[in-house]
Amino acid sequence: MQATETCRDRGMPTTSTLPISAFIISKNEMDMIGPCIESLNACKEIIIVDSGSTDGTIERIREYKDKGYPIRLLQREWPGYAAQKQFALDQCSEIWCLNLDCDERLDPLLQQELATLTSRSQNCAAWRLGFSLFLYGYGYTPDRVRFGTAIRLMRRDRTRYGLGELVHEGVEVDGEIGTVNKGKILHARVVSLGEQILKENHYSTLKAEQLFKLGKRPRLLRLIFNPIIYFQRLYIFRRFFLCGWAGFIYAWTGAIYSFMTEAKLYQLHARMRRDPSQS
Repeated sequence: MQATETCRDRGMPTTSTLPISAFIISKNEMDMIGPCIESLNACKEIIIVDSGSTDGTIERIREYKDKGYPIRLLQREWPGYAAQKQFALDQCSEIWCLNLDCDERLDPLLQQELATLTSRSQNCAAWRLGFSLFLYGYGYTPDRVRFGTAIRLMRRDRTRYGLGELVHEGVEVDGEIGTVNKGKILHARVVSLGEQILKENHYSTLKAEQLFKLGKRPRLLRLIFNPIIYFQRLYIFRRFFLCGWAGFIYAWTGAIYSFMTEAKLYQLHARMRRDPSQS
């Protein structure tokens, strides 16, 4: 599948019920999932695939369903990020599908903009949506911070998740990809440094395993310089310096993720050299 960036974002008024299937994967997100569901209230259906919540998430979802939200709840064992999201996408009945994580929600401007995105170009197969991150001790990043975009609104018949990716799952798109310039996805989770380091440790393990399976070899120069480059990209080029101490800390946690990924890739190869049967 090939993708080209030629779609253009133009404004149009919103409508009531949108021909969009929203889909969410969840586990133990009782405190987060409510506002996420509320921000999707204009979608025609909301597919939620839970992988064994024990904290009251299921009960919270059912409360929203009882209130009239168009929720379809499914429960399924965890097969990995990409496989679970692909399963959720496959359950959607509308052509246009919107993916959110439990700790994300659409801001009001993006909620209004969704109506314009599904009613325009037939050539556009997916849309990249922008993000605003909540930084501990600061709040949401301002518009001048370039947190990045990701494909979150997609045509069900022209997109698939890359099932070979263990983390930061990508979307394969058959067609043109547009970028939305109005509104943001708000990443609302308040994460302390200790919690963030645990997440980076987990994600770097998955990323190193993914690179190892692809046959990537460790390089000393990457181990030394990649974390520095990662920090500079976040702090300077993506403008996290505008967020003071909170932006500085966030950029360094990204550098730590980069370092741990390269270091773990080295250790995987070192273990294989000692015992080739573990490869």
